[in-house]
Amino acid sequence: MIEFLKDADISEYESFLSSHPKGHFMQSALWARQKPQWVWDGVISRGEDGSIRGSAAVLIRRLPGLPWTLMYGGRAPVCDIHDREVLGELFAGLRSLAKKYRAYLIKLDPDIPSDDEQFRRDMISFGFKVPRAGKNFEGIQPRFVFRLYLLGRSQEELLASFHTKTRYNIRLAERKGVRVEVRGEEAVDDFARLMLETGVRDGFVTRNADYFRAMLKNLGDNARLYMAYYGDVPIAGTIAVHYGDKVWYLYGASSNEWRNLMPNYLLQWRMICWAIELGCRVYDFRGVSGDLSEDNPLYGLYKFKKGFNGEFTEFVGEFDMKIKPLVCFAVSRGTSLFMKLRKTLYIIKHRGAAPSAAKEEI
Repeated sequence: MIEFLKDADISEYESFLSSHPKGHFMQSALWARQKPQWVWDGVISRGEDGSIRGSAAVLIRRLPGLPWTLMYGGRAPVCDIHDREVLGELFAGLRSLAKKYRAYLIKLDPDIPSDDEQFRRDMISFGFKVPRAGKNFEGIQPRFVFRLYLLGRSQEELLASFHTKTRYNIRLAERKGVRVEVRGEEAVDDFARLMLETGVRDGFVTRNADYFRAMLKNLGDNARLYMAYYGDVPIAGTIAVHYGDKVWYLYGASSNEWRNLMPNYLLQWRMICWAIELGCRVYDFRGVSGDLSEDNPLYGLYKFKKGFNGEFTEFVGEFDMKIKPLVCFAVSRGTSLFMKLRKTLYIIKHRGAAPSAAKEEI
């Protein structure tokens, strides 16, 4: 039996989602608050006893000036991923929503390991296309991540498991007087400034202060802003999100000037400690490149996260159900050109505001 989220008991849905091993904050109504320009809807599958046994929430956004919409389910579906009956109900429900919202595309990005061939075959049988096999950050969400599994491990055991250089850098930051604090809205402007500095340095487009301010408000106790200070100077910051049995490292920023103090290592350690305090099963470092060659410009990010001795994880990637293939083709081409132009203009606009080069790279 299927039910649409707009008609469901959201508190019951959140209880199911937060207790499920595949539960994810992007499937939550909390995350929908962070995306007010999107419509939030989805479908629930119920068993014979009436309890929820699967779900798939989607964000829906209309193409500017056109009648069609994109439906995107980040880390959906949430269910026993090998139960074809449940999958069939959820996908039938999404097809119904696609008609309602005039969607040209249903895009799902599930929390499924890449080696799950049965799931891949099932998705194809339900009408989804095999995901692209990019190695970097081609998708909406990162395909490659590091995950640190926490259950049954103390802080001391985890710290001892880190790479020697990682432990050294955590202690170096402390010895040099770096101070990490959990801050609120009053520190968002400093964090956003550091994010801009980081984006210009590393070549990516960043969110503005209002977005991060809204995130702390919309996610409440599920989100934390960590700031690192040297004296009274903010030199780095991160945002972590907790949901269910996981904590995710969502955003990170650092000043060019003080990176030799290794504040990013201490920030990661403080977020890991929060996950331990919450009794979480997983701390997720989020994205790295799948190209592990040392000449890859993103190799430094991989090396940094690898030092915490998490498990390198490759997800199966994005699956597309193309409702209107010609629209999909046109939008894909247009979006690719727009993103390249946007990134180029962003870097040109802000490059002059970026401080001098870093003292020491991670």
